[in-house]
Amino acid sequence: MTATIGFVLAGIIAAGIVIIGARFFYSPYAAASGYGVSVMPRPGWDAYLSVKGVRDIVSGIIALILIANKSASLLAWFMLAAMIIPITDMAIVLRHRGPRAIAYGVHGTTALLMLVDSMLLLVP
Repeated sequence: MTATIGFVLAGIIAAGIVIIGARFFYSPYAAASGYGVSVMPRPGWDAYLSVKGVRDIVSGIIALILIANKSASLLAWFMLAAMIIPITDMAIVLRHRGPRAIAYGVHGTTALLMLVDSMLLLVP
């Protein structure tokens, strides 16, 4: 039962991160603001924001592949390793004096959900 909840939660996280990543292509400056570090439109910034989008999309797709393979332990270990991303994102937002609500509320909560999900997938 816990693995089923873990797979569902992982699917929600994966879909969400793919959507967030896509937003960095379609509305990069609004997405950057939602990330917690606003940037002014300047030549070349779109490219850097696209890198963030690709990272998110690929992370979500990898999780979806692991979900499709029904490998609970591999998905759990991936989620644990991938927790580095939202933890680092939180640190970046805080370092650049972005909103603490976004740093902790978005990135911190994401990392916490990934930890909970990993535990659900690892506990039989």
